[in-house]
Amino acid sequence: MVSKETLALAQTLWDYHHVKHTLQKADCILVLGSHDLRVAERGAELYLQGWAPILIFSGGLGRLTQDLWKDAEADKFASIAMEMGVPKSAIYIENKSTNTGENIQFTQQLLKANDLTPETFIVVQKPYMERRSYATFKKHWPDKQLFITSPQLSLSDYPNEEIPLEEVIHIMVGDLQRIKVYPEKGFQIYQEIPDNVWQAYKQLVALGYNSHLV
Repeated sequence: MVSKETLALAQTLWDYHHVKHTLQKADCILVLGSHDLRVAERGAELYLQGWAPILIFSGGLGRLTQDLWKDAEADKFASIAMEMGVPKSAIYIENKSTNTGENIQFTQQLLKANDLTPETFIVVQKPYMERRSYATFKKHWPDKQLFITSPQLSLSDYPNEEIPLEEVIHIMVGDLQRIKVYPEKGFQIYQEIPDNVWQAYKQLVALGYNSHLV
């Protein structure tokens, strides 16, 4: 059972991880694979609402899905999109990547192979990975315009049987550490971390939320 104090600390990290972009129509929607099928649904919804003319799914089998599924994340996500009414002709699939850096690298190769040159992207990710996705994409794709979004859920509504609240907190703590240390490694652009957010991070680590730390 997560205490009210821990939940308040987690909410601070959850709010920080959201970049709060206002969406604009774009050249394509790029959906990053994961173990959260609601990300696929969000990408399909945006396509069906007319935000972009093509829908790209990127993801092979990563750390969280290699023991869960036989099919690549992108293939599983594309099936969900087609079930929701997205035409197969609008979908492009990159199903080899295992991390965010490879998502970008292999998607660049996919675009080149299909003579596609999008300048604006709506990137769809899990809610607690919005900021890290933005920082990573801007490092590898600095000239592109990005709008980051995720399933429209609150912290209290997000956890489910597959992704319980305590796991969400562990992952958010690990992602914040990566936002702090990855720019020095050349993986991401710098993102300012407010003092209250870093203090919440340290308190959560002290409480034992450390399973996803580098």
